[in-house]
Amino acid sequence: MDEVLRIIKDIQAGNIKPIYFLMGEEPYYIDKLSEYIEDNILQEHERDFNQTVLYGRDVSIEDVIGNAKRYPMMADRQVVIVKEAQELSRNIEKLEFYAENPQPTTVLVFCYKYKTLDKRKKVTKVLEKNGLVFESKKMYENQVGTWLTRVLQGKKLSIEPKAAAMFVDFLGTDLSRIANEVDKLAIILKPGDTITPAIIEENIGFSKDFNPFELRKAIGEKNQLKAYQIADHFAKNPKDNPIVVTIGLVFSFFSQLLQYHGLKDKSQSNVAKQLKVNPFFVKDYELAARNFPMKKVSGIVGSLRTIDVKSKGVGANNLDESDLLKEMLVKIFN
Repeated sequence: MDEVLRIIKDIQAGNIKPIYFLMGEEPYYIDKLSEYIEDNILQEHERDFNQTVLYGRDVSIEDVIGNAKRYPMMADRQVVIVKEAQELSRNIEKLEFYAENPQPTTVLVFCYKYKTLDKRKKVTKVLEKNGLVFESKKMYENQVGTWLTRVLQGKKLSIEPKAAAMFVDFLGTDLSRIANEVDKLAIILKPGDTITPAIIEENIGFSKDFNPFELRKAIGEKNQLKAYQIADHFAKNPKDNPIVVTIGLVFSFFSQLLQYHGLKDKSQSNVAKQLKVNPFFVKDYELAARNFPMKKVSGIVGSLRTIDVKSKGVGANNLDESDLLKEMLVKIFN
């Protein structure tokens, strides 16, 4: 996010590059930067003749370069944005010749999603020298909470740690989907409000009581009644709670718990860093470690691997999701 803000500040200061090559696994920042350029480089009355949006699946590199070499009409610059530019990956090295001497009155933007350029290739080095290459990297789950907090601060809102965990549990690290849900909440909330699990359940539909986060918490506490209640809810609502995802999240929890047992430094800061979790949740791992010794955790991890295979239809003997979830909990608690 800091690099994105720096790029925007440079544009605002008039330090505009002739080429912006936006690439990487996380499309959110690629979209945000290209949208900012699309909305702010040219004045509104200049855009009709000087702003062009191309799509990688419909054009060739030669088409892109041809558009980039044109001169602006009644404006200082023209903007050419290539969306879905990853479709041009087979011939992207042809861009090297244009990048060596880019048109100074053109701002050429590539939205190269889900892929990256080989940094050893000459085309990448030339783009870095004469333009700007930005890599939007996929976030780890433990980073999403911090990102979400900063996004909400910009909207004058805050969020409880459990509510932030619910976003990650249901939407993973998909920043675009999370931002979309946050925008919905921002419409109904007022500045200074705090997003709670209850607000999320009421307005987005994620259950504050029956979700993967609460299942992991119940397991860690050895609260068998609650864990079986949540599993039963999941079995009755399989579309909202795919069993493969549920087993994967529980497996991840016990894998982290195994890692916790192996740590010499069990301070909150080190545990959060090593397990890649929010420090707020370290106490959950401390409790789970007391309830599940290291040898028991190792056995559970092995059992979860077997159940995961069954959930994908291998050797399950037509067991339904309810039976598999019960089998998972039996293996954990017995």
